[in-house]
Amino acid sequence: MKDIAPIEWKNFTLKILDQTLLPEKISYITCKNYKEVIKAIKDMKLRGAPLIGIVAAFAMIMEIKNKNFKNYDSLYKELKKISDELIKTRPTAVNLKWAINRILKNVEKNKERRISSIKELLISEANKIYKEDLENNKLIGKYGADLIRDKDRILTHCNAGALATAGYGTALGIIRAAVEQKKNITVYVDETRPYLQGARLTAFELVQIKIPHFLITDNMAGYFMRKGEIDIVIVGADRITANGDVANKIGTYTLAVLAHTNNIPFYVAAPSSTIDLNIKSGDDIPIEFRDEDEVKKIAGKNITTNKTKALYPAFDVTPSKYISAIITEKGIIRAPYDVNLENIFAKKEEMIIL
Repeated sequence: MKDIAPIEWKNFTLKILDQTLLPEKISYITCKNYKEVIKAIKDMKLRGAPLIGIVAAFAMIMEIKNKNFKNYDSLYKELKKISDELIKTRPTAVNLKWAINRILKNVEKNKERRISSIKELLISEANKIYKEDLENNKLIGKYGADLIRDKDRILTHCNAGALATAGYGTALGIIRAAVEQKKNITVYVDETRPYLQGARLTAFELVQIKIPHFLITDNMAGYFMRKGEIDIVIVGADRITANGDVANKIGTYTLAVLAHTNNIPFYVAAPSSTIDLNIKSGDDIPIEFRDEDEVKKIAGKNITTNKTKALYPAFDVTPSKYISAIITEKGIIRAPYDVNLENIFAKKEEMIIL
């Protein structure tokens, strides 16, 4: 069955699949300006580090397409203002800033061109970001599938599938690629509290593409690992630092420690745009804290007392020592991460570090 598109971009209008309504309802929100895109990101109507970056690029060009600018400075000033507002929406996921900087650098490189020409270049660049992500996901799947054996039982966390990207997925893309190679696998899906991205989104995707799976609560993972029923853990990432530390959905660190204790390979799948060499270690990654009501409620209903306070760090950091390999469109990268992550940007060709 064909993937349900997380976004649709047509005639400078962005339609965003409202992921908060899945799996009960498939409904799209129409965004005609960057303010509406910002609200959709903040309200978790869409999520996933790669997808947020793509949407940010479209939001920038959406806003400038029909505006008249006197000169380059006025155009750049408007783009910078929009980019500053977009970056504030999700501080942990680096793909957002990466995509915005790619658009801004494209403007800076072409400042001598006519305004109409710059606009056309930016439209082309945003579309490239979108198309490249889909191509990169398939390469991630291709490399990662080689790490999966027939009859493996794979644990995932959160959602790193087509709904978090331009399509196909990163962590889930690897699983898909393995199935396309005719490997018989079973997926264990962490529900991923408090937003239930595993239960609502990953399970939904696995049903669409007909991959056998079990839904488990987050606190069951250790039980199944101890029983020898998990062979591999594969997760996505929102930011990877220069030393290989990884920020991902809250609960990822717990799984990494459990996997390490039970001698289970723990893999991270992400495009190279998720690698942030400007940050040395996970200690320096900004962690987004979200509203306590997202912990205190499920499906809009209170699950605790009104007087109870709650905390919700949306992400945690997994130290590189717990990570067996990082899988990107460049290949499979292993320790020492401080050397090998930097090396992938020094070579244009695809490479695999074994």
